[in-house]
Amino acid sequence: MSTNEWDLIVVGGGAGGLAAAREARRRGHDVALVADAPLGGDCTFTGCVPSKTLIEAAAAGRSADDALAAVHRVVAHVAGSESAEVLRAEGVEVVDGRGRLHGDGSVEVDGRRLRPRRGTVLALGASAAVPPIPGLAEAMAAGTARTTDTFWELDALPARLAVLGAGAIGCELAMACARLGVEVTLVDLAPRVLSREEPDVSAIIDARLEAMGVRRVLGVGLAGVTGTPTGLALAIDGTTGVEADVLLVAVGRRPRTDGTDLAEAGIELTDRGAIDVDDGLATSVDRVWAVGDVTGLMPFTHAADAMGRTAATNALGRVQRFRPETFDTDLVPWVTFTDPEVARIGVTEAEAASRFEGAMVAELPLDEHDRALAAGHTDGVIRIVAAPRPGLGMRGGGRIVGATIVAPRAGEMIAEISLAMRLGAFTGRLAQAIHPYPTWSYGIPKAIGQFFTTVEGRTARPARA
Repeated sequence: MSTNEWDLIVVGGGAGGLAAAREARRRGHDVALVADAPLGGDCTFTGCVPSKTLIEAAAAGRSADDALAAVHRVVAHVAGSESAEVLRAEGVEVVDGRGRLHGDGSVEVDGRRLRPRRGTVLALGASAAVPPIPGLAEAMAAGTARTTDTFWELDALPARLAVLGAGAIGCELAMACARLGVEVTLVDLAPRVLSREEPDVSAIIDARLEAMGVRRVLGVGLAGVTGTPTGLALAIDGTTGVEADVLLVAVGRRPRTDGTDLAEAGIELTDRGAIDVDDGLATSVDRVWAVGDVTGLMPFTHAADAMGRTAATNALGRVQRFRPETFDTDLVPWVTFTDPEVARIGVTEAEAASRFEGAMVAELPLDEHDRALAAGHTDGVIRIVAAPRPGLGMRGGGRIVGATIVAPRAGEMIAEISLAMRLGAFTGRLAQAIHPYPTWSYGIPKAIGQFFTTVEGRTARPARA
């Protein structure tokens, strides 16, 4: 067995692994990246890149065939910027194969032992969850049921699509496919779409789905799947029937921890099967960190990227051994790319009411926002949650602890809220910043002004549980 030593060893070539490896190179360290799949991971090939390309193509009014062609073209372009050849040119040693972790942090790949001088980062990712529903495994084998991992292998979109799961992925693809002429039925055990969002946000997206012709079957479970001559039939709690050509299973993802000998190496898992990490992303094994979807923390590409850089910094920085950088989930924004978009960061109003005494909420419905009125897109809201500062109370508007924005450009608008929270700025700083009129972001200072005075009849109110 041959042995090699590297400052940092990274296992996994998705967003988190790539970020960790590139951060190590930026710091002048040598790094080995172990991957048994094309670099780029789920985001590039089956997640963000194809889904957002389909969404944009559908919104632009392109045909279904043109939209799928755009998906394949964009995926190929993005993948080309993070290939093994590109990483090797950047000085990263890319090792093909499945890595097995040992208790000393070393990684074995096809009989070759890679040993870390400073640390090992596990970026193992996640795979699509498939619930144990009668007949579903057979439909998967037949290709009439697919997850987001295999949906993009279709040569053409089906005429009738059933989507199991009304979360972010389910709602995004339901809207995109409906715009492309597909008959879509959305099924979920939860009583409302986007059940992790606030109820009024769910109502806005539900109304939009209805306007697009998407059938929603909510609050009931999928009892079974049966093949038909033209596709499949879904039994909803044994009573309601739904027929479709293809079923897309979008009920979430599960951490990919199989086949890497984590238990034998001493890596502890959470009760949900994710690698257990502390605030600095360190695992239960000394000098081993974990990042990305395998931690179960925040299943987003930008979160994995931030985690990768944080873990590499903690592994390679001498000061970080005593004062590690931390990863704070409250500072990570997320966006659901529906129409309108839903962007959120930090706590919801209900969470703030229970966590922060004296929390206040300012909100601006889009039908009172000039840009929304001009654009004719008035279904939405800007909601900002602030809490008192220790010793200062709500002076300066307190500090922002959360925000929810539902608007056509919500994903862009949330960025300045994210920056203010990262800097720990007084809420009022966002009102002092001059925003061009009439932009979508102009609504943010208009909402924040409510923490100080009455703005067009609106003032901030206490957060409600």
